[in-house]
Amino acid sequence: MTIRKTIKAVLLLALFGSAQKAIGQKNFTISGSIKSKNNGESIIGASIKVLNSNYGTTSNEYGFYSISLVPNTYQIVYNALGKTPDTLSINLASNIEKNISLLEANYELTSVTVTSSKSSGRSVTGSQMGIEKLSVQESKNIPVIFGEKDLLKTIQLLPGIKPAGDGNSGIFVRGGSTDQNQIILDEANIYNASHLFGFFSTFNSDAIKDIAVYKGGMPAQYGGRLSSVLDVRMNEGNNQNTSVSGSLGLISGKLNVEGPIQKNKSSFLISGRRTYADVFLKMDEKYKDNKLFFYDLNAKLNYELGKKDKLYLSGYFGKDFLGFNNQFTTNWGNGTGTLRWNHIFNSRLFLNTSVIFSNYNYEFKVKNGTNDIKIFSQIRDWNLKQDYQYSINNKNNLRFGWSSIYHIIRPGEITSNATSSINDKIQDKRYSFENAIYVSNMFKPNKNLNITLGARLSAFNVMGGGNFFNIDEKGSIIDTITYTKGAVVKTYYNLEPRVSIGYMLNINSSIKAAYTRNAQYMHQITNSNGSNPLDKWASTSNIIKPQTSNQFSLGYYSNILLNTYEFTAEAYYKEMENVLDYRNGADLFLNETVEAQLLFGKGRAYGIEFMLKKKTGKLTGWISYTLSKSERKIIGINSNKWYNATQDRTHDISIVGIYQLSTKWTLSGNFVFYTGSAVTFPKGKYQVNGQTAYYYNSRNADRMPNYHRLDFGATMQLKKTKKWTKELVFSLYNVYGRENAFTINFQDNKDNPNITEIRQTSLFRWIPSISYNFKF
Repeated sequence: MTIRKTIKAVLLLALFGSAQKAIGQKNFTISGSIKSKNNGESIIGASIKVLNSNYGTTSNEYGFYSISLVPNTYQIVYNALGKTPDTLSINLASNIEKNISLLEANYELTSVTVTSSKSSGRSVTGSQMGIEKLSVQESKNIPVIFGEKDLLKTIQLLPGIKPAGDGNSGIFVRGGSTDQNQIILDEANIYNASHLFGFFSTFNSDAIKDIAVYKGGMPAQYGGRLSSVLDVRMNEGNNQNTSVSGSLGLISGKLNVEGPIQKNKSSFLISGRRTYADVFLKMDEKYKDNKLFFYDLNAKLNYELGKKDKLYLSGYFGKDFLGFNNQFTTNWGNGTGTLRWNHIFNSRLFLNTSVIFSNYNYEFKVKNGTNDIKIFSQIRDWNLKQDYQYSINNKNNLRFGWSSIYHIIRPGEITSNATSSINDKIQDKRYSFENAIYVSNMFKPNKNLNITLGARLSAFNVMGGGNFFNIDEKGSIIDTITYTKGAVVKTYYNLEPRVSIGYMLNINSSIKAAYTRNAQYMHQITNSNGSNPLDKWASTSNIIKPQTSNQFSLGYYSNILLNTYEFTAEAYYKEMENVLDYRNGADLFLNETVEAQLLFGKGRAYGIEFMLKKKTGKLTGWISYTLSKSERKIIGINSNKWYNATQDRTHDISIVGIYQLSTKWTLSGNFVFYTGSAVTFPKGKYQVNGQTAYYYNSRNADRMPNYHRLDFGATMQLKKTKKWTKELVFSLYNVYGRENAFTINFQDNKDNPNITEIRQTSLFRWIPSISYNFKF
């Protein structure tokens, strides 16, 4: 079947999954926006349920909802996590606009209790699977390193999502590598989502409203990565009252200011954070010239142009600095900007148009005698996209849209001073367009069955503006071709169908199945276990092909004991093509022909994830367990046999508990265990010109030691009124002082070179912390 015929078939199925109108009756629509009455923030994922029926919907990313029903009188219940439900009686005889403002729920002893299954994203209803959702409220009491609330650290305690390890940024999701995760902040790509080599994330929790992680069954509006999407949304700013909040900790502080520009019509938010470890370094004469800090700034404005139009402008700016005695300095950081326009055409049709900018770069400076060297690399995106949502009737909700991203990569540049013995070297920039169109339909044929059917067609244009190479099987360059800027070097197309089905077994349980195909055109080039700020990004080229994956998943979902507990089990199998790995002895750093250092092949990942969550009462929390396998098979590596991927971890366990001791004290703890990452250790050694060289055999056939850790935390409420909130947060990271391995090195014994010594380096044992949080 041709691509055109396939797209046509998918579109027909998506658009005409059922009749648009009930026979003999005309549908009318209830639509509007859902906001918080306390601060005017739009509410994502609010539930709109028609009582005594199977009909309902949820609000979109901007709080807009639309539901079409036949004429009648209905009881409509509006609800959201942490809000007081509101029930309205509506006589539907024509299209009606209902804008809803929900009050904050008034929790006393159970202020951290989760009372809705939607908090985790694992609703038993609907067809969406493989999703995790977290609010700031859920993560605020979970202890993390240095005691700061961190949403990105908290999601690593959920099944199928694994940390790259201490001192590494990035996460592994369902057997994928760190670059196979798309991290977006207000729709802008974040290429490095960490500070201080992974100990902090780029996301200041005071500025964040919502985070959703899609591990499988990704909706058609998402694309560009194989493993997951982390969709992070910033707060809009309080349009009712001005408020100030902040925190002071042992090594960092933050301040958040938000308020109305024009009440009920526009608002602003500014949130900043900075570490001040460098201030303490200056107190010691020996370290006063060293640098070690980061900062980030979130800002957002929104303005309601009228009943049908709203503008949003948001930005993020973050930077890390590290330096030693002015001899070595490095900095890296992200910058993003997003301009969005929401327009409501009518009660059924909603449009969001976005113009997005994203930038990531690092700079590395070395001073050594007469040599003054600077190394620079950058990736920059410009993105234009539109997303439409159309409510056809009470059984069909349609989404469609398009996007176009212009990528500019500066792979690496070395510049030096006039007295340096090292020559300047500037690699050719790489230009590319990544375009996509998509359509999907959520179809509910009967009360028990939900189907989401969609497709995404992506196209990637490799653009000229430098030299391109052809290589042989050994990686040797056999030809060089120069393309002028603007010329099309090569174009790739990928059709990415998405199907998910949910079936209600009874009122409290369901089964779901999904199939997702993804294509990835941007790749991170690294030979480390995780990722670090100096890793190189490369776009698909005439040599590097797009990575593709097909993921099949099956799940069981159940609410137990009057919705007190939630149990889920999801199994998955993922096959991948054109995955990257490096040749033995590869030199990746500032290599102009880095493609010649790479090999390409296939991968597979499969596993099963379990989670039991307690959602109500003084004691809440969850237990999650993942059993998984991730492998690669690439011609030229490991004798062309299957081998463990670096991120292969057989077992992963997380236990999280939060206990509301009293109105003043909340206690929390979490325990983590996972199998050590796959690594390659030497199998022997030999001497070459008096130097020891090591012999390696199978790729990733060895293991780092298993990782485990216990953390405790406690929050003391100092004051809580309508105007003031004050609290102290205590935490102890790594309670029993486990020395988890960061690196393992092999070296000769100084007295007897025939004896090999193995040295393990560990980063942290105990890390106590205390912070003071306030809001007024």
